[in-house]
Amino acid sequence: MDLALLRTFVTVHRAGSFTRAAALLGLSQPAVTSQIRTLERQLGRPLFLRQARGVTPTTIGDELAHKAAPHLDALVEITETGSEDGSSRRTLHLAGPPEFTVERALPALTELNGESGHVLALRVSFGNAEETMEGLAAGHHDLAIGTGRPRGALLTATPLCDEMHVLVAAPHWAERAGTERLHGTDASALDGVPVVEVHESLPFVTRYWASVFDARPASPAAVVAPDLRAVLTCTMAGAGLAVLPRYLCAEALERGDVVALHDPAVPPLRTYFLVARTGTLALPHIARAHGWLLRAAADWN
Repeated sequence: MDLALLRTFVTVHRAGSFTRAAALLGLSQPAVTSQIRTLERQLGRPLFLRQARGVTPTTIGDELAHKAAPHLDALVEITETGSEDGSSRRTLHLAGPPEFTVERALPALTELNGESGHVLALRVSFGNAEETMEGLAAGHHDLAIGTGRPRGALLTATPLCDEMHVLVAAPHWAERAGTERLHGTDASALDGVPVVEVHESLPFVTRYWASVFDARPASPAAVVAPDLRAVLTCTMAGAGLAVLPRYLCAEALERGDVVALHDPAVPPLRTYFLVARTGTLALPHIARAHGWLLRAAADWN
């Protein structure tokens, strides 16, 4: 069987589209379609179901991809290693949410370079959960960090760490709202306090209110900024209350720039997952980064 046909097949399987696969391979879309048809004729079975938006693998297609992909990835690893003239430098393509990736993952991977004899070049992408996992499946990234466990066998997810959320505001809001009256599941003391969030839908505040107060937040967003670091900055400046990861606001809490408005018995948590394409952890540089991040996460809180 022609390895070029298998490479095209695995790329289509990961991309979910002949068009996206063609772009990744540097081929025309008709060339990709022709190669897949040739492979299907050789096997005597259809590998994909053609749909209006992309393709879906058949059972045979899934089985072939899961068998072939790790071996093709290993061949790419051998080829690339051999072309580097003995250099141990490899490139890791990492994707994830900007705040967590910048504050947690990148410092850990930088430390890996300092501790290891291997030099790992990093290429980082930021995006929402859907974009990140689609990019990983399509082969644009080697590892991705997300807050949901992807379905299916194409991607392999490992729990990385839990993130504790804290309800915070500048000190004058705590005094003005009288948060000493904030007990148990009664959030009425906060009804007049404006909200700082990453999106108009108030995802962090709504999740906190549902989990802790069994209610919906009463106040609208005063400031919306699509980065939790910007949310923290605006909260310290007095724009309103916010729900933030404890790791992100720990120093501000210690300095007194913000105060915790509530101390629930069970604080809301969000789990991060470290995700790779199934089979790619056989590649040494991906496995090394994956293992290092898991070990580093044991000390994150």
